[in-house]
Amino acid sequence: MGNNNSYWNVANKRTKMKTKDTIRKILLEKPHLRDNDNKLIASFWYRELNSKNIDAEEITALNFLHKYADNELTNAESIRRMRAKLQEEEPALRGEAYKIRKGKLQEEWRKNLGYENN
Repeated sequence: MGNNNSYWNVANKRTKMKTKDTIRKILLEKPHLRDNDNKLIASFWYRELNSKNIDAEEITALNFLHKYADNELTNAESIRRMRAKLQEEEPALRGEAYKIRKGKLQEEWRKNLGYENN
């Protein structure tokens, strides 16, 4: 008997790539979303609903919640994780908060290692 796991692996990989591509596109088009996961997720869902021929401006909150609960929409945590992975892989997609946070950490590491600038 054949293993159906290969079908699910391929389908899952396709979904991940589509999610990754959509998030990359959003981050390139709207740089202000690079530092705000809630706005990024909302923007992602807006596009996702429209791609499913659902008017994002007309859907009720209850219908949206049903779709989310029934896994018909991409999980918010998956979107956040993919954003983090993309920003790790592609520095051009990083926001100002990332740069500030990393700058402070590097300064702290340099200080702890005794490399302070006098």
